[in-house]
Amino acid sequence: MKKIILSLLALVSLASTYSCTNLTENVLDEASVSGLSDKQLADGNIAPVYAQLPNIFLHTNYFNLQEISTDEAILPYRGGTDWGDNGIYLAMHQHTTTSTDPNLLSTWNYLVQSLSRSVSAINTLPTLKDPSAKVYLAEARGMRAYYSMVMLDLFGVVFVKDDPQANSAVLRGDPAYNYILSELLAVEPDLLPTVGPGRLSKGAAWGLLARLYLNAAVYRDRYASQFTFPAADMDKVVEYCDKIINSGQYQLSRDYFSLFNQTNHDNKELIFAVDQRAELNGNNRLAYFSLSGDQFPIPAFPAANGTDGPGITPDYYRTWVNAYGAKDPSVDPRFYKQNLSIYSNPGDSCVAEADFNVNRGILRGQQYGLIRVNGAFLKCPDGKYKVGRLFNVTRNRPTLPVNFTEQINYTVAGSDYNTGYRVEKYEFSKKSTSGRNLGDADIVIVRLADIYLMRAEAKLRKSNDAAGALADVNTVRASRTLTTPPPALTIMSLDLLFQERGFEFYWEMLRRTDMIRFGKYEGTWTEKTNTDKQKRIFPIPQTAVDGASNLPGYLVQNPGY
Repeated sequence: MKKIILSLLALVSLASTYSCTNLTENVLDEASVSGLSDKQLADGNIAPVYAQLPNIFLHTNYFNLQEISTDEAILPYRGGTDWGDNGIYLAMHQHTTTSTDPNLLSTWNYLVQSLSRSVSAINTLPTLKDPSAKVYLAEARGMRAYYSMVMLDLFGVVFVKDDPQANSAVLRGDPAYNYILSELLAVEPDLLPTVGPGRLSKGAAWGLLARLYLNAAVYRDRYASQFTFPAADMDKVVEYCDKIINSGQYQLSRDYFSLFNQTNHDNKELIFAVDQRAELNGNNRLAYFSLSGDQFPIPAFPAANGTDGPGITPDYYRTWVNAYGAKDPSVDPRFYKQNLSIYSNPGDSCVAEADFNVNRGILRGQQYGLIRVNGAFLKCPDGKYKVGRLFNVTRNRPTLPVNFTEQINYTVAGSDYNTGYRVEKYEFSKKSTSGRNLGDADIVIVRLADIYLMRAEAKLRKSNDAAGALADVNTVRASRTLTTPPPALTIMSLDLLFQERGFEFYWEMLRRTDMIRFGKYEGTWTEKTNTDKQKRIFPIPQTAVDGASNLPGYLVQNPGY
């Protein structure tokens, strides 16, 4: 009887990684799929390829690896009781992470499961006669290339196979880079230009190709003392950035924070993103991760508060201060957006539910918000919600104001609940049924501002075209016109461009990759002094290495771990 395999097939080297998930192959015969059209079967095969993206981008997974390992974010052992987790967040920031880190394993698991689902789809889609199958096949191969690109960036390895029953080849360095490049180039002609940011489009492939070429020097020679960026690679970066910019399909957003709103799926600056619309069961974790335990962003949910997670390091904050001198950094509309008027008008202490929104950007000093007493929010006589100064009530310190300070470190005082300025970039979903689930905001992977800044970097690296790079950077700055845009820059260099990428993309999970490419990752910042170049990639999870031990030499641990 004809058999149709609809489930994922695990990579051989990762079998033990999934031993706790009871991952089993589900083989359906023709009777069990009777009545399904080829279009329905095609839809059913491509959906799992994208399904794990929200889990990959969880706050403790990809965000943790890309941000807490850098100078942008730090997560201390809060108050000696929260976020201890056996020191894994301290180690991530200090570059002393080990191969037993559970968040590394979780990120690895979701990536390789997504690779396996891609392989399954690639093998099934060619058997279906619906016209959508050809496009879906290109998307499945392209997503396999994307997951491989993330694996290469994080762990320095790529798994390659087309036959679900075969062992994967393990590639590193130049062969791994060349494989990803060849796959993206192969599928680009068959991708559609207008499928929205939640699917791999032609524009998304162009953006990933530009990013791949820009980081080629790193991927080819991971531990180089100084990276060499060939002119041919930089030409390709410019070529693919030009394709996106000249397509006219994308547009820089006037409102910077609208890029991270619950309705951002239709924002024309987004090129490729994790589709998190409520009906697709997203989450609000990136929204509440950094907030105080006494900040409640949604009046309808008095149990949905922040977690007093990571703050930004003083080192990163000072880059804003140094750039703006006598002016407060909040003159840059990317830095801060005030939504609660009580900050500037103390008389505005009663707010209608529909008008309540927490402030966005970098949150400093005394915080104001909804006041919760005995599990319920206080209301004004007119029925509006009472807004006032917040105290650390949920931490059993009701006289301690929620007053975020610049300094944050691993000392007892520096790890308290008030330490560190916080970041609220993504908006909470008001469609949520609990305050923490069903996040609407798509998580950005590639957006148009990155295209302009990648092109600027390529111009600088190829021919020191400071004028061309400056024009690209100022184009992005000048676009944020909902309020007064940041002032135009007058000079440009690689160091200034690195600074500008920090201003534009903070906490968007690009920082670690940027720091390595710009030669900054071995630097010193708050609580981090490790200068080991081998920490540019993470250890392969020990369970994956152990699971491949029956194949000697198959999966070798990265140097330094």
